[in-house]
Amino acid sequence: MKDKGFVVGPETVRMLELGHPWVIADRYTKLWPAGKAGDVVPLCDEKGRLLATALLDPRDRVVARVLQAGAMRLDRPWLQRRLAAAIALREGHADLEGTTAYRLVNGEGDGLPGVTVDRYGEHLMIQLYAASWTPHLADLVAVLQQLLSPAGIYEKFRPQQTRALGKEESKKYSRLLAGSPAPGRIKVLENDLSFLVELEEGLNTGLFLDQRNNRRDLMRRVAGKRVLNLFAYTGAFSVAAAAAGAEKVTSVDASGAYLDWARENFGANRLNPKRHDFLTGDCFAVLKELQKQGRTFDVILMDPPSFSTTARSRFTTSGGTSDLVALSLPMLAAGGLLITSSNHQKVDLADYLKELRRGALQAACELRVVSSVGQPEDFPYPVTFPEGRYLKYVMSVKG
Repeated sequence: MKDKGFVVGPETVRMLELGHPWVIADRYTKLWPAGKAGDVVPLCDEKGRLLATALLDPRDRVVARVLQAGAMRLDRPWLQRRLAAAIALREGHADLEGTTAYRLVNGEGDGLPGVTVDRYGEHLMIQLYAASWTPHLADLVAVLQQLLSPAGIYEKFRPQQTRALGKEESKKYSRLLAGSPAPGRIKVLENDLSFLVELEEGLNTGLFLDQRNNRRDLMRRVAGKRVLNLFAYTGAFSVAAAAAGAEKVTSVDASGAYLDWARENFGANRLNPKRHDFLTGDCFAVLKELQKQGRTFDVILMDPPSFSTTARSRFTTSGGTSDLVALSLPMLAAGGLLITSSNHQKVDLADYLKELRRGALQAACELRVVSSVGQPEDFPYPVTFPEGRYLKYVMSVKG
């Protein structure tokens, strides 16, 4: 085994013994036997001691993903046990009342590293974040059909470069793997609100499932309030605010098509979009214009993508957040609520709070954090895998 096996170095041994599910390419992995993506391989230390069984992905930076400590066989019975456990976790711990769209499998958090499965009503959406799962996709689909009998199962492709997609977002990034299609936009429920999602077209479906609990929390805070929603996308937070009795919701996004989708979501909940504002444009430019107009708000919410580029500006979580906060705070009423969110995995909470601090100092305002939460129960992550806690959702009160 020492000469022929998949030997990992001392640092990787330590990480595997601590329960981390990734093997990062290094000088030891360069000596591994030739293999192809999807091979199920034993990981051993230099003495030949078996540590874990993993999926090989020789061309990826994460060259192997651990399936289980010790020996195992990747077959349908093993997949069935893992998927059944994932289903049971949601049934036992996630508050899904009035909700038909949620995450069913969250990669490493459910012992299936590199794959996610989302439920949208009667359809399922699989996303593979590692080529190593492709040879096993048919088995995964078969077990999902056996356990859940969905109307259809899609696979969503993840392009390597998402920062420069631009107008290509309208392309088809999905394919139907089994069952019946869900053409066009279909209606799903979240917290008893209706949202239209698109399973076939576009890079995203139109609803970010990891903010479900945060939208529900927002609803208890906004009655009678003036709400500004930056990077509104298809308006899920805006719908939640309007449905909860916000006096007026102003939704801002660089994409007019997404704001049209947001209006449709308002209509799906019998909310009159004409009673609210929808502003198309770069959020920084729109903020400056709103400030010139003397507009003020009781709640300002910003949930930008980790990276975005428009004709006027380029946004990144690290650096851009502080500028966004500094521009927003002068329009936030005293005692108002600033809600900031980021799904950037490489920015941890401590660094994110530093961005908020920079923005508050730049605006000469006091901010007091009253709540800081992550993703909901259907997005679990192992304590041995800190990368799994990616979502940062911070509520701060302006002094």
